[in-house]
Amino acid sequence: MARVREFDTDQVLAAAVTTFRQHGFAGTSVQNLVEATGIGRGSLYAAFGDKEGLYLAALDRYRADFAQPLLALLDSEEPPLRLVREILVGLVDEIVQDGTRQACLIVSAATELVARDTAVASRVRETTDLLEETLTTLLRRVDPPLADPRAAARFVITVVQGLRVAGAVRPERGWLMSSVDLAVRALA
Repeated sequence: MARVREFDTDQVLAAAVTTFRQHGFAGTSVQNLVEATGIGRGSLYAAFGDKEGLYLAALDRYRADFAQPLLALLDSEEPPLRLVREILVGLVDEIVQDGTRQACLIVSAATELVARDTAVASRVRETTDLLEETLTTLLRRVDPPLADPRAAARFVITVVQGLRVAGAVRPERGWLMSSVDLAVRALA
């Protein structure tokens, strides 16, 4: 008879996301994951296959958590550039308040694994594509119209990823906000 899972998958994935954000894929051992998630090694392997399987599930979870608030923006009546500014300011606030200098799981996956792991590369690409489509849709509503809303969306993605990296090095609000203000002015 097959055993029934005795753990909350959402809690395990949340703990795995945090652990991978703090240490990266290579810097996270299976023992780190066992300690962070509170489940045994056997349960971890039974549920996710291996460390990479848990990492891929964590990437999916992170993407879902990250994408939901962005997709909700499409329903907002606020001016698109104000929403973009709110996204960037919210990101700066998160970076400054974090205190642990956790990396963005998508950015760290892109820099650490994309070149050598096709499954990770696919998930990072899907996440970036989703963000690009969402922002393009939002930026098509700018009045007067932007010359190239898709290029503008890609610019915002680059700013988001750059803020994540810069914030890990220098999590200072004023320093990061100068980039936010410049980015919003460049879009206007």
